[in-house]
Amino acid sequence: MTEHQLICENAGVRLDKFLADAGIEISRSAAVGLIENGAVTVNAQTAVKKQKLVVGDIVNIQIPDPVPYEAQAENIPLDIVYEDNDLLIVNKSKGMVVHPAAGNHDGTLVNALLYHCGESLSGINGVLRPGIVHRIDKDTSGLLIVAKNDTAHKLLAAQIKTHSFMREYEAVVWGNVRDDSGTVNAPIGRNPHDRKKMCITQKNSKEAVTHYRVIARYKGYTHISCILETGRTHQIRVHMASLGHPVAGDFIYGVKHEKVDFAGQCLHAKKIGFIHPTTGKYMAFDSELPDYFTCFLTKLRHKSA
Repeated sequence: MTEHQLICENAGVRLDKFLADAGIEISRSAAVGLIENGAVTVNAQTAVKKQKLVVGDIVNIQIPDPVPYEAQAENIPLDIVYEDNDLLIVNKSKGMVVHPAAGNHDGTLVNALLYHCGESLSGINGVLRPGIVHRIDKDTSGLLIVAKNDTAHKLLAAQIKTHSFMREYEAVVWGNVRDDSGTVNAPIGRNPHDRKKMCITQKNSKEAVTHYRVIARYKGYTHISCILETGRTHQIRVHMASLGHPVAGDFIYGVKHEKVDFAGQCLHAKKIGFIHPTTGKYMAFDSELPDYFTCFLTKLRHKSA
């Protein structure tokens, strides 16, 4: 059990929002649950749902320790592009979560990897993320590298850290991108008003650099490629939205009422390149664009003809 004591500095703020914005790493819905379970007090009195605070209120919250959970093997088909004793390359399908987390304890890529690889996965990232060197979003498709031992994991992670691990994505973004190529160099951190979102900010952020190039322009949309120099959460989505060109279908950072016939963003991790941790040879992989992506491009071509 972890206990926090907080002091309100803004009058009229709702208790659940105050707790979600307090930097103690809980969501607003989790805060509501703790309030309902009697784990929150205001001025030593049990808090109530929708309670509003005044300046100087002393809030105490007790957060229970997380329940240990270990990912389980599941017989889920995988599109394996390459595999050897040190690593494997997976072409992740759109809609698949990479590793278990709250609300997604099964059906993930990790569950499938545990079935396929058994115990042959690196343990550096713990029991919930074995073998995972880098991640891509649930609704982003494409290539992902998985380490099968700790030595391979460390050497691959080092390449990502020094920006020598090549990752190239393709995306369709909203609007007509004016320049044929460009670079967005803007730090990314957690959105202080919504902990599930990222944003460009100087506060508690990390360097983020995306190089983009226009592949084709259509009526209302642009097909681009993006090379990541860094690999921050939602990096391409946040950077392109900052230019006024959010990724098509991205209802978190994009056009709210945009109508597309697929779920989630039109973003595919198309290419990766790296030095093999054992052989020392450079390896590169290129995946085909998935059906949802090519069908959308076909519709855009017809509309733009």
